[in-house]
Amino acid sequence: MKIQIIAVGKLKEKYLKRACAEYLKRLAPYARMEMIEVAEEKANDPVCPSQMERILEKEGERILRYCSRDSYVIVLAIEGRSFTSTEFARKMDQLATYGKSHLAFVTGGSYGLSPAVLKRANLSLSLSKMTFPHQLIRLFLLEQIYRSFKIIRGETYHK
Repeated sequence: MKIQIIAVGKLKEKYLKRACAEYLKRLAPYARMEMIEVAEEKANDPVCPSQMERILEKEGERILRYCSRDSYVIVLAIEGRSFTSTEFARKMDQLATYGKSHLAFVTGGSYGLSPAVLKRANLSLSLSKMTFPHQLIRLFLLEQIYRSFKIIRGETYHK
């Protein structure tokens, strides 16, 4: 299985980089992982609606360049579908079983995701109804992907 994490913006904090690197290392036996960081658009504060629309459009174009035709695209959004860890593992297993061997998880920037990216999505996933920094969500996502492989294989980790 090939899994891409397509994220707007760069990780700057060393502790987050190290934590993400640890989970990418742990995931190596289970999937070919690829972390893709696309540039975040600069904006003046406060952002007017037309500027926000332009920001989302440009970030969306960058994201969609990495979503190939055969990618099963999963966007992370507060209003998306929630899963327990076991349900998420079942979903991942189901996707692999039915030939969806290329997953692309997409996390937006400060302003979310463009309508074009949302339209391209096969699934909208919510990790929580709470708001978190988009850099931290990458770590949460990697941990849940790792947990799902452990659950699928019946290996110890998930309790």
